[in-house]
Amino acid sequence: MISIPVAAPSRSYEVLIGSGLLACSGECLGKILENRRAFVVTVPPVRRCWSKVFLKSLTAAGIETTLLEMPDGESAKRLATLEQLAEKLVKQGADRNATLIALGGGVVGDVTGFLASIYMRGIDVIQVPTTVLAQVDAAIGGKTGVNLVSGKNLLGTFHQPRAVLVDPAVLATLPAREYRAGLYESLKCGIIGDTGLFKLFEDKRREILDRDPAVVEKVIADSVRLKASVVSADEREGGLRQVLNLGHTIGHALEAETRYTRLLHGEAVAWGMIAATHIALSTGKLDSVTAGRITNAVLGFGKLPKMKVQTANIVKRLRSDKKTRRGVVHFILPREIGKVEITSDVPEEMIRAAVDEIRKLARN
Repeated sequence: MISIPVAAPSRSYEVLIGSGLLACSGECLGKILENRRAFVVTVPPVRRCWSKVFLKSLTAAGIETTLLEMPDGESAKRLATLEQLAEKLVKQGADRNATLIALGGGVVGDVTGFLASIYMRGIDVIQVPTTVLAQVDAAIGGKTGVNLVSGKNLLGTFHQPRAVLVDPAVLATLPAREYRAGLYESLKCGIIGDTGLFKLFEDKRREILDRDPAVVEKVIADSVRLKASVVSADEREGGLRQVLNLGHTIGHALEAETRYTRLLHGEAVAWGMIAATHIALSTGKLDSVTAGRITNAVLGFGKLPKMKVQTANIVKRLRSDKKTRRGVVHFILPREIGKVEITSDVPEEMIRAAVDEIRKLARN
């Protein structure tokens, strides 16, 4: 088992990674959940595949558990879902000593983390991610949130978990599209700060797509290490942590413009990374060879979904992005493999050209 520390100022915790970890989760969480009642939040597909083995392990460790379901999908990432879950907690007698456990992907983790941060003014949460995206990104770092019609994650908090349990074996039941979508978040980690991870994606693309256990575990562990180091240095996105948003500026706008129904989050980030690479190339911050490597790495994991969007609408949505300050849009742009920069001086015509470029690629 691999243990990676996250030394966030508000709370330090460990990310435990190991195949088969779900079956011994009770043993791993015993001390944290001692004399506490656990409420496991999940969605129907995850419940059917993994809740039995997970709950069995918790029960064997003497942990009293209650299972709560929420609707599946990005459309459930709304305040209405938060309220429904909170009412269920009250009816089940959850008090301030309760612990929430998020068993699922990024949506489950974001909603459950947000709920934990505000229920009775804050209770503990444990993240047990079951998708690639959640295992390498969403479950780590304490970001929580829900969407508004106006944009993604516009309501949320920072609320660090007590622990994160990552079992790569659960990815075996993940649909191919969701599996690939999560890989883009891991590839992002390579671009922003780990040249070895990026090279792994270039050299072991087939093994990664075939879900080779050893290669996948390394991809996950290296991605977690990168994110843990960034979060430990900048918990609340005051500076350095913004680099984790590579691809997210335009990606979030694409998600909102397509009403969260056309693109999975990782797919939107993939298009966003291509757009950011185009902007970096256009502004002279990135050479053409490296730009080609990044674009080829993104597109090498399969055809991205088409999206029918208008460039003007995407540019308009950027103005309400969380990374926009006083009307100025901030972008994370690659400078080289393993190095990015935060910039706010991108001319609007270059943003439009980048959106036009990904629209053209989407039509091919």
